[in-house]
Amino acid sequence: MTRRDWFGLAGFFLLSFAVSGVGGAITATSVGNWYQTLERSVFSPPDWVFGPVWTTLFIFMAIAAWRVWRQEASQARSRALAVYGVQLALNLLWSALFFGLQQIGWSLVEIVILLLVIVVNTVLFWRLDRLAGLLFVPYAAWVAFATLLTGSLWVLNSP
Repeated sequence: MTRRDWFGLAGFFLLSFAVSGVGGAITATSVGNWYQTLERSVFSPPDWVFGPVWTTLFIFMAIAAWRVWRQEASQARSRALAVYGVQLALNLLWSALFFGLQQIGWSLVEIVILLLVIVVNTVLFWRLDRLAGLLFVPYAAWVAFATLLTGSLWVLNSP
């Protein structure tokens, strides 16, 4: 690997964990109080599961994006990386809507959009680098599960 490759990898890790850190800071504003008052479904995992899962997913996302970034410059690569940026922004927006603003209904609408964008991103990455696409599969699966959790929270806690 070249110096450029190493700097690129570091940049994708920084971007990924910047989004994760800001999302975590937003989550911390209400995870210990408001979130604990919500009625949760029987399939909700224990709170300690979320940190390790999200850390792993953000690592996978950074590596996937870096692998695509290393591909030859093309319109397909630019499109895939643009969609990657959109899904990162949507990922952060979900934390702001759910934990920051405590808007379960709007966060449900938003996470459905996020899931669709992740699926598109997975396909775009797959076409350029199969491993990059595969690295997005656990993320898509987890967000699909998170969509189910968000929907159940909305049903169980709506007036």
